[in-house]
Amino acid sequence: MIDRIYTDGGCINNPGSGGWGVVVKYKDGSVTELGDRQDQTTNNRMEMQAAIEALKLFRDSDQRESIQLLTDSKYVIDGITKWIKGWKRKGWKKSSGAPVLNQDLWQEMDKLNHPAVEWTHVKGHSGEEGNERADAIANSFARGKAPILKTARFTSENQKNTQKLQNLPKTGVIPSTSVTELSVDSDENSIVIPSVSRVNVMTDSSGVEEIVLSRHERVQQLSALIESLRIADEIADKGYFISSSELADLMDVNASAVTSRGHEWTWRNWIVSRVKREGNQILWQLDRIMGDAEAS
Repeated sequence: MIDRIYTDGGCINNPGSGGWGVVVKYKDGSVTELGDRQDQTTNNRMEMQAAIEALKLFRDSDQRESIQLLTDSKYVIDGITKWIKGWKRKGWKKSSGAPVLNQDLWQEMDKLNHPAVEWTHVKGHSGEEGNERADAIANSFARGKAPILKTARFTSENQKNTQKLQNLPKTGVIPSTSVTELSVDSDENSIVIPSVSRVNVMTDSSGVEEIVLSRHERVQQLSALIESLRIADEIADKGYFISSSELADLMDVNASAVTSRGHEWTWRNWIVSRVKREGNQILWQLDRIMGDAEAS
């Protein structure tokens, strides 16, 4: 049974490449994660798409007990709980007479919304685990990377829901394979399925499994990392200043992980230094490490 669902969406350069992430937490402690990407989109559309996918999952679960749907997007929260009533009365126009932006997604969300869904705003980057994880999934997809997603190892109690989840389109969830198709590699302590590109590996007693990437996908991630390191080298060589959010994108971490580390620290082959503040932005500089240096 679903307890709560976290959703998040993001976009590189806005508009640009975007991704969304969903983290589903069940009452038995298990977790399912979903995600996908779009080439040309916006932050708001990705936030909305994440909420839509969460609503689809809830609809297909046939659950009638209430759940919390948590998002850090005030745009989504206010839109679905306040503004949408007026938009519908006015023929999907704002008070100014202008058409409502993202009308296609608002209409889809409105159709999927359910009285059992309790819309809840959570402050972004506040350390709440589900929100942080949904953010990480969304950002990984937005950067063209394939994050490792968890899928619940369901019991007979929710087998019906499992079958429906396996049929959901455009998600990162891979349907579980039957036990008779698995063989165990004792040297690697993992489950091996030679005929598929990804495998499920049980990680703890709560029944949470993680999807292991194929060699091809790992090479793709490595290529993306090399490109990030090349960009970092160019930033250092040209002496460019970059903002906290830009540095976080480069490092593939949350922005809070950058701002909480102090004024000077080491990341891979660079010394990262806080240079100055411009308005609301903190600017950073990268200096290439020459010779040996200890990581801070």
